[in-house]
Amino acid sequence: MLFGSDSNLNLAQALFDLGGVEIGDFSLGPTAGRSPIYINPRVLISNPSVLRSIARLIDREIQADQVRRRPRMESFGAVAGVPMGGLHLATAYSLTSDTPLIYVRPDGEKQQIEGRVIPGQTVLIIDDLMTGGTSILTTARTLEQHGLTVRDAIVLIDREQGGSERLHQHGYRVMPILRLKTMLTYYFESGLMDNKHYHEAMDYLERTKRGSEE
Repeated sequence: MLFGSDSNLNLAQALFDLGGVEIGDFSLGPTAGRSPIYINPRVLISNPSVLRSIARLIDREIQADQVRRRPRMESFGAVAGVPMGGLHLATAYSLTSDTPLIYVRPDGEKQQIEGRVIPGQTVLIIDDLMTGGTSILTTARTLEQHGLTVRDAIVLIDREQGGSERLHQHGYRVMPILRLKTMLTYYFESGLMDNKHYHEAMDYLERTKRGSEE
């Protein structure tokens, strides 16, 4: 599957077709509470053609930004995948763009970073899903503790629950490939989500975003 000009919406469709979108009542953990929508981007690794297309999509988004008169992102020498959801995306992008890859190992491991660390090098963080931005923030700080520079992150799906704003407060910019509200609107207009669940999910996102800003 190769995404076309409407690649972002094709990504939303591919995620739905692979079972990565569920509607109901879900727990997102002790701090995030409950949600009427569950997104699982990790199912994308089960379809190599989709994963390749996503890597090309990320590459196109980065290249388009870099040719702007005022790029939103700084140039970088390596990419870092957020463990564990962002690691497969960062790996796919690394292979597509010939960009060096590093990653932070999960807590409890002796060595925190795998790959060649070049002090002072700027690293782009890649993650699959962002809610409050904690995983990206933790990854950025670990990379910086090892002498690397972090300015930007790319996230495949932004749940739009305050993550971008929180990271901006800490000096990091985030470029989302797809926003959850855009996905929900697409599912609703395509008949994949009924009116009741659509409005429940949109109201939930509005409430949680307002709560994160207070």
